[in-house]
Amino acid sequence: MSPFFVTTFLLGLSSLATAANFTQVYAWPNELDYEWPSEASRAQALEYGTYDPAKIYPRYMAVHGSRIFLSLKESISIPVTLVSLPTSSASSAPPKLTPFPSWDMHRKVLGNCSKIQEAEGLEVDSVGRLWLLDQGSSVSNCYAKLWIFDLNNNETELIHRFSFHDYLHDLVIDETANGTFAYIARWVEKHIVVFSLERNESWIVNTPGIVVLSIALSPKGHEARQLYLSNLNYKQLHLISASTLRDGNGTANLMGNWSVRDTYQMLMDNHGTLYSGFMYQNYASTWNTSRPFLEQRFYQVAGLRSSWPFTFSLDQNETFWMTVFDDENMPRFRLLKAAVGAKSYIYEDSPESRE
Repeated sequence: MSPFFVTTFLLGLSSLATAANFTQVYAWPNELDYEWPSEASRAQALEYGTYDPAKIYPRYMAVHGSRIFLSLKESISIPVTLVSLPTSSASSAPPKLTPFPSWDMHRKVLGNCSKIQEAEGLEVDSVGRLWLLDQGSSVSNCYAKLWIFDLNNNETELIHRFSFHDYLHDLVIDETANGTFAYIARWVEKHIVVFSLERNESWIVNTPGIVVLSIALSPKGHEARQLYLSNLNYKQLHLISASTLRDGNGTANLMGNWSVRDTYQMLMDNHGTLYSGFMYQNYASTWNTSRPFLEQRFYQVAGLRSSWPFTFSLDQNETFWMTVFDDENMPRFRLLKAAVGAKSYIYEDSPESRE
């Protein structure tokens, strides 16, 4: 690496690190907790070992209106893996997590595959539907599912059952003139799963040599849409045409290399800025995809210790939402927000806001 590149890179990191002015919305000093039906039900779950508040960890986030949706890391001691909380509260106390869409939708019974088994990636589309990946359960022989909920009434609009279980990771939504599609990443697999809403069908597109970890979709309305792929155990960032994925094929091209490996989450805004979080790192980075690849540090927490430190999402009001999890320092959980002048990639960019 040339000295010139190193200098440019470090200047980029320092200049962008203060670009977003984050404010704290909530802080949970020790542990998160649910909004239980009763204190008796909570006490019983603690006694039976089906609930351990120390095992609640946010994984993915989506924001719609006045609600934030979180999927939680699955554990035998976690009764609910999909929850919501308000974007603001009149109380100074941090809110408890409300099971979504209800407690009953999470009451697991061996062999009953009609419940949410294990929530993973989630996204809200432009018409207010929450899309959720559900790992299923190999123990109960429940195949993985894609749930779609109408957030206007919290009703289930569609359940798509896949022909496999496990390894679902994250998804992005592509709303086109020819229909709405989801592109889905799976842990340790060398393929992308494509789902068509109108046909209620899914298919697999292989990505030879690329074990997909996280994905992001280029903004609507800029150019032909592209899917960005991070490579598990590597620093590589690849690109593949969304239209070829819809046709059942495609070739991925290398775009650049992040400074560290294992990008567990990526997010695109509607101006073309790509945000990335890395396992075991105390910072998140960005890249302006309209320019040659250059990683810039977006947010950093000194002394942060966590395998999955950040979870983030953009809403339609140009607010960037982020949870920060620290496994060693207090508070353990924080919810932050910042006005960034950009919406989610779901929404089309207006010409006057572009550079």
